[in-house]
Amino acid sequence: MFDQKTYSNRRTRLIEQLGEGLVLILGNVDVPMNYRSNTYRFRQDSNFLYFFGLDQQGLAGLIDVESGEEILFGNDVTLDDIIWMGPQPLMSERASMVGVGRSEPFDRLADKLSAAKAKGRKIHFLPPYRAENKLLLDQLLGINPSKQQENASVELIKAVISLRSVKEQQEIDEIERAAEVAFLMHTTAMKMARPGALEHDIAGVVEGIAIAGGGMLSFPLILSVRGETLHNHSHDNKLEKGQLLLVDGGAETAMHYATDHTRTFPVGGKFTQRQKEMYEIVLNAQIRAINEIKPGVAFRDIHLLAARTIAQGLKTIGLMKGDIDSAVDQGAHALFMPHGLGHMMGLDVHDMEDLGEDYVGYDEEIKRSSLFGTGFLRLGRRLQQGFVLTVEPGIYFIPALVEKWEQEKKFTGFIDYDKVKSYLGFGGIRIEDDVLVTENSFRVLGRPIPKTVEDIESMIH
Repeated sequence: MFDQKTYSNRRTRLIEQLGEGLVLILGNVDVPMNYRSNTYRFRQDSNFLYFFGLDQQGLAGLIDVESGEEILFGNDVTLDDIIWMGPQPLMSERASMVGVGRSEPFDRLADKLSAAKAKGRKIHFLPPYRAENKLLLDQLLGINPSKQQENASVELIKAVISLRSVKEQQEIDEIERAAEVAFLMHTTAMKMARPGALEHDIAGVVEGIAIAGGGMLSFPLILSVRGETLHNHSHDNKLEKGQLLLVDGGAETAMHYATDHTRTFPVGGKFTQRQKEMYEIVLNAQIRAINEIKPGVAFRDIHLLAARTIAQGLKTIGLMKGDIDSAVDQGAHALFMPHGLGHMMGLDVHDMEDLGEDYVGYDEEIKRSSLFGTGFLRLGRRLQQGFVLTVEPGIYFIPALVEKWEQEKKFTGFIDYDKVKSYLGFGGIRIEDDVLVTENSFRVLGRPIPKTVEDIESMIH
């Protein structure tokens, strides 16, 4: 964890943004896979990590906004626990590690909250995403799980987002550590992408590298020659010469800071001419988009720049036609790129999206589009120094989407469906990097993972 002062300062800054009441931040607990003692790998709640730093099960933090009192709730281990887990710090010691002056057994949390409710005090809580914490909130506050989302504190949500969005230098350093692991993950996958290789063999090695780096994958690995399926978590194919392998994967450090990179490369190490020209359209869109990043620029505008760049490239090779600005304004490009250009990243690979995408990515000035494709853009607001975000344009040939749009005669003035259908089976291409918004510009984080045609072909050979 970071030093004690880091967590104390974060909680102080949180108090400064809230006028009254108590702030309740719940940690996570173990979740069974198939029976009680066989659990999924534990992952602490990111908001609890940000403000309290402790990576153990069964904890909760309570902050009194008015008095400044902070209490850590949790239970000291028993002898039975020690037999299975080894010696563990006392709760008072854990609290001291993160600058909290008081600790209490977990069952006293209910009494504390009941007393506050009896006095009519406001209790701020964040929208829960795990069933265990939804049930716990029902017990603690008497709010049915179906009503918890709407009763979550908007003031607290906005305050947390304002703090977590701007990364401290030590957070950026931690993301860079994850990026070094991600470099090894992706370059190893490139070297393994040979005809006859099995996707699950490559996926197993890539995940092993993430674990060997001291953490784990930051999200379930996407590794497939069927890259036209945007979130394809299947690894059932055998690689064949002439295919493109799309690998979208990130590492998470032991402190749970994430990366998110995508590379697409040819099985066997050589792009065909058709693959090369399509790849270079995506790469050009990504480079142009990254070069526009700086404080004050709306990321929605950068998304639209990438969309126009892709549409112009597709027009050059005959798949699109007509006025490109009009095509993008109406959403015709979304046949080929039906997703947003990127998202915030940090303690979560899609940072803070448990708090609500629109709170994280939009504001009073910039609202989410209702257009297909552009509406999936997770981040549209103006960028600030200290933001870390992904930039990930792509081109995909999705048979079901092409068939539907052609039958509906959709955007026939912008799309040459006969030419598009000749690309069915091509797959998909996505290129993604993680970018820090600096004082006047940007910095791509991590050691550069090969992404030009020449560098990829050299790496595979």
